[in-house]
Amino acid sequence: MAKMHTRRKGKSSSKRPMLTENPSWVTMSASEIEEVIVKMAKNGQASAMIGLVLRDQYGVPDVKLATGKTVTEIMTEKGVASALPEDISNLMRRAISLNVHLRKNPGDVSNRRGLNLIEAKIRRLEHYYKDNGVLPENWKYSLSTAELMLK
Repeated sequence: MAKMHTRRKGKSSSKRPMLTENPSWVTMSASEIEEVIVKMAKNGQASAMIGLVLRDQYGVPDVKLATGKTVTEIMTEKGVASALPEDISNLMRRAISLNVHLRKNPGDVSNRRGLNLIEAKIRRLEHYYKDNGVLPENWKYSLSTAELMLK
């Protein structure tokens, strides 16, 4: 299947092994993992970064196998999740930085197209999150409000 904004096809990637239970060599318990997640979330870490740190420094290969819940589920359960989903906030950061670049370089039409593509992705995600009740119905994306939300 072709990608949405290019004529190229996607690359195949490696798949995780089909595991149904936590490996026996994991030394941390589920409550200890949840404590680490809450501590890191209070320090402002994103859920993807929390998962990487748990994998690399604490030796937890999969949080869902160890605890039965994902990192974002644990964060929302403990009340430390951010107001915006991580993917839409990362796209908004990219759009803001591209907009700053385009103010300095107004003739850069290829990056102007890139900004349009990023904003289209944001609007598609906005529609998806409104349908699933993650974002309120009156939430609307614009560059000016994105700068205020993320600073």
